[in-house]
Amino acid sequence: MTRWTPAQVAGLAPDASSLAAARKLARSGPWSDTGSTDTLLWGKCQGSGKTPYQVSIDLTGPAFRCTCPSRKLPCKHGLALLLLWVEGSGSVEDAAEAAGFAQDWAAERSARAEARAAGDAARATRTPDPAAAAKRLEERLALMDGGMDDFARWLTDLVRGGTASARQQSYAWWDGTAARLVDAQLPGLADDVRSVGGLVAGRPDWADRLLVALGRWWTATRAWAGRGSLDEAQLGDLRAYLGWATSSESVRRADAVTDRWLVLGAHRTDDGRLQQQRTWLRGLATGETVQVLDFAAGGQVLPVARVVGSALDATLARYPGATVRRALFVDEPTVADDSVRMPSGSTLEDARSAAAAAWGLNPWARRVPVVVADARVGTDRVVDAEGASVALTDDAAVWSLLALTGGRPAQVFGELEESRLRPLSVVVGGEVMAL
Repeated sequence: MTRWTPAQVAGLAPDASSLAAARKLARSGPWSDTGSTDTLLWGKCQGSGKTPYQVSIDLTGPAFRCTCPSRKLPCKHGLALLLLWVEGSGSVEDAAEAAGFAQDWAAERSARAEARAAGDAARATRTPDPAAAAKRLEERLALMDGGMDDFARWLTDLVRGGTASARQQSYAWWDGTAARLVDAQLPGLADDVRSVGGLVAGRPDWADRLLVALGRWWTATRAWAGRGSLDEAQLGDLRAYLGWATSSESVRRADAVTDRWLVLGAHRTDDGRLQQQRTWLRGLATGETVQVLDFAAGGQVLPVARVVGSALDATLARYPGATVRRALFVDEPTVADDSVRMPSGSTLEDARSAAAAAWGLNPWARRVPVVVADARVGTDRVVDAEGASVALTDDAAVWSLLALTGGRPAQVFGELEESRLRPLSVVVGGEVMAL
C-alpha cells in the first residue's frame, strides 16, 4: 500500500492535543516489534508501565486498536505509529506476515463484521406487523401536527411583536420552545431553534441570521401542512430537517450507487450533548457529492475519520432528498490504489450560484459543498482570481490553511454555510490535504 502523507495522518486526529502528543512519540525509541503489510500496521509502544501497549491499525478502514486506557479514537499511540510508518525511514518495515496480536485483532473484526451482516440479513427477513406500524405512524403524525401548529403560532407571535424583542429574551425562552418541539418528536427543528437562540444572543449580525431562520422555519411549517403535495425527494429533505429519521435498512434497499469516491473533506462538531462527523465524498463517474454522517452521544466515540484525499471503491445508498444528499456505506469500502483528482473548482460567483440553486431545491440544507479555484487565503476571508471574496466561519482552520498554501492560489474545498465558507481541505502539489 502507498504510504500516506503526514497531513493525512493529522486529519485523523480527534483533537490537537492528541496530534501534538503523537508527534513526540513518533520516534524509534519507545517502539518495538513494528511492521506493516498491505492492510495492517502494528507495533508496541513502551509507556509508563512494565508492559508496552500493543497498537494495531487496519489501513483499509482505517480502524485502530490500542491496549492503552485512552478513550480517544485514534489515541496518541495509533497516530504516532502512523507517523513513523509514513516517514519511511525504516522504523516500520514491510513484513510478509502480521504479528500475532495484530492478526488476532483483524480476525475478531472480520468475525464481528460477519455477525453484523448475518444480523442485518435476519432483520431484513422479519415481517413487521402492519397494523402496529400503522398505529405508531398515526400517533407520531398526530404529535408532529400538534407541534408544528404550536410552533407556527409561536412564530406568528414573534414576528408580530417585532424581531428586536427576540434579543431581549433569555435562553430559557428559546430552550422552552425547543423542548416542546422535542416532545412533539421534532428534534431536528428543536436543535435549529436552540442554535439560533445562541446566535441571537451572541452575534453582531444576529438580525440577519434571525431573519433567515424565520424564513426557514415558516417554510417548514407550510411545507408540513401541505406535505401531501410534496414529492418523495422534497418530503425526504423536510423529514431530515425536522429530525424524523429514516431507517438505514430502508435506505440500503432504495437507492444505491457504486463508484470510486474521493474523500473531499471532513468536519467534527460537539455541542456537549451530541458529536457529529460529516464526511464529504465525490463520485468519479457520477460527479455527485454526498455526505456521510456519523453521530456519538454520551460516552460513545465517533468512528475514525476517512483519510482525506484517499479514493474508496464503494457502494453508497442515498437517503431520500433533492440535493445535498446524505448517504451511507452499504458495505465496508476498499481503498483504491489509483488516486482521484479534486474537481477543478469555480469562481466564488459560480459557487454562490450553485449554492442558491441547491437552496432553491432544499431550503433546509444548512451547508452546500463547493470547490473554489485559485483561492487566496487571508486571516478572515478567501479571495478568488476575480477579486470576489467570502468571509470564513469562526471555526475555520485559517492558520493551517495559510501554512499549507503560503499565500499562493490553491483549490479549496469547503462548506458554504449561508454567507460564510468553512474550508475543509486544500490541494497542494496535486495532493488533497486535510485542514
